[in-house]
Amino acid sequence: MKVVSTNVFVGPNVWAGFPVIRHVVDLGVLEDWPSAKLGDSWTDSLIDALPGLREHGCSYREPGGLIRRLREGEGTWLGHVAEHVALEIQGVAGSDVTFGRTRGTGVHGQYNLVYEYRQRDVGLEAGRLAIQLLMNLLPDHVKALTDYEYDPEFDFPSELKSFVLMAQRKEFGPSTGSLVKAADERDIPWIRLNNNSLVQFGHGKYQQRIQATITSQTKHIAVEISCDKEDTHNMLNDLGLPVPQQRLVYSPTEAVRAAKRIGFPVVVKPLDGNHGRGVSINLTEDAQVEVAFHEAKAQSRSRGILIEQFVTGMDHRMLVVNGQLVAVAKRVPGHVVGDGKHSIAQLVDIVNQDPRRGIGHEKVLTNLELDSQAERLMSAAGYTAETVLPKGETFYLRSTANLSTGGTAIDMTDVCHPDNKDMAERTINAVGLDVGGVDFLTDDITRSYKDIGGAIVEVNAAPGFRMHVAPSEGKSRDVSGRVMDMLFPSGTQSRIPIAAITGTNGKTTTSRMLAHIMKSSGKIVGMTSTDGVYVDGKLTVKGDMTGPASAQMVLRDPSVDCAVMETARGGLVRSGLGFQRCDVSACLNVTSDHLGMGGINTVEELAVVKRVVVETATDTVVLNADDMHCLRMADFCHATHICYVTMNSDHPLVKEHIRAGGRAVVLEKAMNGDMITIYSKGLHLPVLWSHLIPATLEGKALYNVQNAMFACAMAFSFDLDLDNIRHGLRTFDTSFFQAPGRTNVFDEHPFKVILDYGHNPAAIAAMAGLAARLDVKGRRLVVAAMPGDRRNEDIVAAAKELAGHFDHFYLKPDDDRRSRTEMEVPGLMRETLLGEGVKDSQITLFPSEVAAIDAALATAQEGDLLVVFADELARSWKQIIYFKKAEREAMAAQPTKSPQRAVGFEELLSSGDALIRDERGVRLAKGAGEIAD
Repeated sequence: MKVVSTNVFVGPNVWAGFPVIRHVVDLGVLEDWPSAKLGDSWTDSLIDALPGLREHGCSYREPGGLIRRLREGEGTWLGHVAEHVALEIQGVAGSDVTFGRTRGTGVHGQYNLVYEYRQRDVGLEAGRLAIQLLMNLLPDHVKALTDYEYDPEFDFPSELKSFVLMAQRKEFGPSTGSLVKAADERDIPWIRLNNNSLVQFGHGKYQQRIQATITSQTKHIAVEISCDKEDTHNMLNDLGLPVPQQRLVYSPTEAVRAAKRIGFPVVVKPLDGNHGRGVSINLTEDAQVEVAFHEAKAQSRSRGILIEQFVTGMDHRMLVVNGQLVAVAKRVPGHVVGDGKHSIAQLVDIVNQDPRRGIGHEKVLTNLELDSQAERLMSAAGYTAETVLPKGETFYLRSTANLSTGGTAIDMTDVCHPDNKDMAERTINAVGLDVGGVDFLTDDITRSYKDIGGAIVEVNAAPGFRMHVAPSEGKSRDVSGRVMDMLFPSGTQSRIPIAAITGTNGKTTTSRMLAHIMKSSGKIVGMTSTDGVYVDGKLTVKGDMTGPASAQMVLRDPSVDCAVMETARGGLVRSGLGFQRCDVSACLNVTSDHLGMGGINTVEELAVVKRVVVETATDTVVLNADDMHCLRMADFCHATHICYVTMNSDHPLVKEHIRAGGRAVVLEKAMNGDMITIYSKGLHLPVLWSHLIPATLEGKALYNVQNAMFACAMAFSFDLDLDNIRHGLRTFDTSFFQAPGRTNVFDEHPFKVILDYGHNPAAIAAMAGLAARLDVKGRRLVVAAMPGDRRNEDIVAAAKELAGHFDHFYLKPDDDRRSRTEMEVPGLMRETLLGEGVKDSQITLFPSEVAAIDAALATAQEGDLLVVFADELARSWKQIIYFKKAEREAMAAQPTKSPQRAVGFEELLSSGDALIRDERGVRLAKGAGEIAD
């Protein structure tokens, strides 16, 4: 069983609406060895290795279902078994993952093995370990049939333990995990910002951050004070709060002297320690103090070590959030209770059998260990690991009560005395923490410290939540929820509006149009596109940025208050979406492009991929009613509204939708042109004549008319005012600056040039149609190519779309041949054109894009139209605008030889060749039509 390929999906994808890993696995000879054929002993060995598999329901949807599948009939195939094993291994490490799916790829013996994960590295390692386990459990006679490299030293229990420890390093700790869970419960989005505990809650300008349990509202000076135990002690002492005597020392000799002054017993601890590291308590001798000094020094970054009065009483952690006490837990050090039969070592094993205990933070309790600290305490008591304790005797294996060292916690929140509650709140408010923990020693938390005594021994920034969220005894407290309520009070926002745009053609232009409309309305827009990531109209990262990583760049930016996400098929196929949901989504069209790549072989399969974007919208889905693949997506929408876009004002389905009070954007024919119109809740809202939108080239670029309709529909779905929508559309132009490679027009030559990035048959057909509709006095010329990674049938289809629309064809390859030979693509296009009736004299082949464009520019004459389908956009645009620039400037600078005379307006209109320039020589209008306007 080999992994052929792997995809890690970070968001909604074609397999699930949440993160999953997909392995394409090849079973090889094991395709002939389903589980039942491997025998009951193989199944028994698998269950012995992972007993939790007994609870997997599989297709039976009840505990034991998987075991039935393994044994009944011919059983099930190992790809499916690996799915369950990968989930169970993650479950052993504490990840609550349950979704899995295994389906054939259509290739004999190959399967899509899909399973849920929480953390990328943990999920990938679980898949690797699952396959390794299954292969090593195979009977010897089956192993002999495979070419798998078996490890003779493979030991699954030790491998599993190593995996659990690795998972704990990679996964969120208990406190951070509980905060993330509280955010999910409150529908607050979150993004993990590093491999540790730094997490962003909320998007864009609404974001808040946490590191463990320190929040973006936690004051730095408060953390500094809490980390300096001497400063904390002095501050609380000055306020009259109960603190023990304390001395700061710098050497073992000073430590012993300070202990004698305070009076034994004492506590020795680091000045800047946490989690009980380096803390020694109840020390009664000079030698103990000296040893403890060195232990504390090893755990401290500071030169100073604290000697503190030892205060008796039970250790209580009192958690204060936003000035209020929200939880109290009595912490008991890790211990065993004698029964007169078993040794201390045996009692530790018995305690660790508690299903609530596990390795590290894997479960709510941590396993007890007989380590050096336990050995020291046993030695001090005159015990060994083999000592049998009398029945009922409690022996503590730790001197501190931290849960991470095997301690237990008992919830005491409801019985805490009001005086103690007030004391804890005053303490945290004095230090200045928004989230803080008070370690308070008292014999009875239900009684006032004023009556029975007690002492604050520590104040903690970033206090752990584990003991409150999952106490050993008592009620669980939603302390993480209180933190979320502090960061996001009721009525405040955590999400910025998100628009997601997909489709085969027009995504970038529509995204830019919508972003321009939103920016014109006063929004700070973050936009992803095939050109790069833009924030407030400024390019921040250049390149094709339509995948999940770029989406998260926008959502992380603290200045952004609106996001427009162009979402291409490539990112969806490789990694899924970069956000869990959007407010408004649109699918512009689905046509043949990139087929045969990434496992997508048909237009129908491509539509399923693009449908992922549609399924994530919560408010409005905008669909192209003139595209059947888009129309079918309506059945999968979960949004409140569906808005149809159609250029056919007689569209029967859209008419019924409008009559039912639905929303639609329709291109309506009229005497003065075509009007973009919105229908919503029975209202008829004319927006703008299509010819008044600069990007439509007076309404002749029909594809941009449609793009403008989609931008209009999405902007309206965000409740933007119609005047703002009109203004945005009227001021958006397809200049190279605003929309590079999207119908960029240059007409400073005697001929007109249009640059476009069209790279599939549908895009090329749209540009060919535009060329046919434009008024051209001379010839129509085209520089064309297709990417080398497209199928031959796509290249042929593109060439057929060009045939009949142009007078001369300049064919060239892209810079990146993508496994094609140099002239393979131009040659295939030439053969197609010849078959469509184009004369050989009308076709010229070039070895490069630069050469083809230069030749086309050189042969173009006055009145011609030259359409350039470019790959390297910036380079090609420079070629176009700098072509004979010096000659043009020299001509513009020459004085007029003919005598000047006054020209009347009527005479100016009658002259078809009249030209108006401004004082800088920039052309303003040419010909009667433009001059009249």
